[in-house]
Amino acid sequence: MLILSRKINEKIMIGDDISISIIEIRGDQVRLGVDAPKKVKVFRQEVFDAIKAENKAAAESAIVIPELDFGVKREPL
Repeated sequence: MLILSRKINEKIMIGDDISISIIEIRGDQVRLGVDAPKKVKVFRQEVFDAIKAENKAAAESAIVIPELDFGVKREPL
């Protein structure tokens, strides 16, 4: 992990088009501003973890519908 020190109104650049600004420091909280292209998804860690868990649960609970047999034989096409 890269650890950087920044002051208010200073930025961190990630690649050429993502910047993170230090907006405010109050007590034990830091407000960050993220400027990134719309195609880049930005989440708080807890939201990202919740999305991953929900997607995993949905994938594991996929409904499998058995093929029904009505006694009708299909002719090959």
